[in-house]
Amino acid sequence: MNEKEKNSWKTLSSELKFETPWIKVTKHDVLNPAGKPGIYGVVTFKNLAIGVLPIDNEYNTWLVGQWRYPLGKYSWEIPEGGGPLSEEPLDSAKRELKEETGIIAKKYTELARMHTSNSATTEYAILFIAQDLEFTEAEPEESEDLQIKKVSFKQAYDMVISGEITDSLSMVAILKAKILMDEGKL
Repeated sequence: MNEKEKNSWKTLSSELKFETPWIKVTKHDVLNPAGKPGIYGVVTFKNLAIGVLPIDNEYNTWLVGQWRYPLGKYSWEIPEGGGPLSEEPLDSAKRELKEETGIIAKKYTELARMHTSNSATTEYAILFIAQDLEFTEAEPEESEDLQIKKVSFKQAYDMVISGEITDSLSMVAILKAKILMDEGKL
């Protein structure tokens, strides 16, 4: 690590402010890199974020639509959810895909690992492409009121470019898959 990569923040104290089964919010009294006092709030996630981009042999995909309470608006996304830290991410991906869409895939490829918003949260995501698909009934959780929509991959890509899809996991998965397709790797 070079000198510029060292931690220039100093934590003076930390206090847990709020906790649920999924997150905890901690207030940190700090000295910032300029040595001035400040407050930093951090949201720590207790699960991995898991996203799955299902793609069939004709380059169709399935999006999941739902009302997103924090945004106050409806959102189209790839199938995604939380994966317990004690569970293999691939097992979480398989569960989420079947739960939300009823799709079972024979082939999974890890697509990306990412921090979703590293200025305020520890949330870490792992994204997969699912191929060689079979179809069964979806089994959404009671807190999920989902619509499932089959679209061409091109349409999903266009939804990202036009700003219709704004979810970060969905955007990264679709854009990275597009690059791999253009390079003949998918």
